[in-house]
Amino acid sequence: MNRWIKLAALDEIPPLGARVIRSATADIAVFRTAKDDVYALRDACPHKGGPLSQGMVAGNEVTCPLHGMRICLSDGKAVAPDNGCVTTYPVKVENGIVYLRI
Repeated sequence: MNRWIKLAALDEIPPLGARVIRSATADIAVFRTAKDDVYALRDACPHKGGPLSQGMVAGNEVTCPLHGMRICLSDGKAVAPDNGCVTTYPVKVENGIVYLRI
């Protein structure tokens, strides 16, 4: 069953930062870009499982803090020359509130 879950006000997620949502199956990192776009990815780099939520956000990419792998926030794919991908989750912002679909 897919449903939208209210996460937080957009202002509670720092620009160029992330907030981690813990679930029974995986930790999910919810990112906010400088342009207030919001993305959600599994909080584990495909290289060695590093916490993407602790990485640096630039444009629509996050850089893994452990080994520098860059991940595209919109599709979860590693940026070339790296390979791999991370699970993405649908998010939306309505009236300044961020929702995640699980």
